[in-house]
Amino acid sequence: MSVHPPLDWPDYRSSRLRAPRRPPEPLELRGPLLVHERIGPAESDLTTAGPLGERIIVHGRVVDTDGRALPNTLIELWQANAAGRYRHPADQHPAPLDPNFAGAGRCVTDDAGGFRFVTVKPGAYPWGNHDNAWRPAHIHFSLIGRALTQRLVTQMYFPGDPLFFQDPILNSVRDPAARESLIARFDLETTVPDWALAYRFDIVLRHTPLEAE
Repeated sequence: MSVHPPLDWPDYRSSRLRAPRRPPEPLELRGPLLVHERIGPAESDLTTAGPLGERIIVHGRVVDTDGRALPNTLIELWQANAAGRYRHPADQHPAPLDPNFAGAGRCVTDDAGGFRFVTVKPGAYPWGNHDNAWRPAHIHFSLIGRALTQRLVTQMYFPGDPLFFQDPILNSVRDPAARESLIARFDLETTVPDWALAYRFDIVLRHTPLEAE
């Protein structure tokens, strides 16, 4: 059983239009490398304006399949607010917008592949994929390596969510261990007393021979 979900998953209706119809082109790493020096430390804190909701810390490491740290990886994060609404014109869910929550942040991994965000726990929201469909609370991650062709987009879920059973995106990952790896672990050790709960989410990027050339 593959740990990777199929690109065209009928239960997730949008994949019918988004799934590629042709095989991927060879990975190209030549050309100018991405520069991350312009990203400041404040960009990883989505709560500086005092948004509503439960403040949380999301942290972890980015490593390859051999366990080696991947420093200087650009991570972009976006999510719904605590009421389950994105700060985006296309989101017409009748939940309140939070004017103090932009809903996005970014950082660059350190020498040990580590990252840390301060944000709020997102709310569930309806999305019309099937009858009475609600997305579980989740956070989107985009990771970019040395070039734009080295990009992974994934989602992080929260432990114990009652909506897991009917979410076709999470359940498109058929391997149970791989599916479990998308669920963050509550981290009491990193939790800051009287301030924020913490969750750990480690991300493993697949190593291929082309990436080593």
